[in-house]
Amino acid sequence: MTTALEIIHCSAADHLATITRLKDEGFEMCADLCAVDYLSHPGRAGLPEDVEQQRFEVVVSLLSVSARRRVRVRTQIAGDDPVVDSIAAVYPGAEAMEREAFDLLGVRFEGHPDLTRILMPDDWEGHPLRKDYPVARVPIQFKAPASSR
Repeated sequence: MTTALEIIHCSAADHLATITRLKDEGFEMCADLCAVDYLSHPGRAGLPEDVEQQRFEVVVSLLSVSARRRVRVRTQIAGDDPVVDSIAAVYPGAEAMEREAFDLLGVRFEGHPDLTRILMPDDWEGHPLRKDYPVARVPIQFKAPASSR
């Protein structure tokens, strides 16, 4: 028996309320949270007609193990100011996933308890998974083999 998947589209303003409502409806687990940069896909398909596409999208996957239900919440985030409310107070496990989306794509999660870099060095400039991030900007560091030190 497979778990049914439902997809919900919501605005950035309704993001936290939608996630909170789903938690109250019995979705016990936040299985995944990620962000996507659609800069190079301006005419992407798959969005309902009433949803205005934006540069960024935050995708949250929630599970109800007891009811064998799965829901994916897709929230469009403006490219000029990529900010959405944090869901870390509702699903504490989402805290690290929000930090990763912030670190790599620059999406800010308002109300996050510690929105700092998690993968890149603290002094890193920019967000390396953005589609407009300069190619080959990452410096290559070589280490001598342990036997020659």
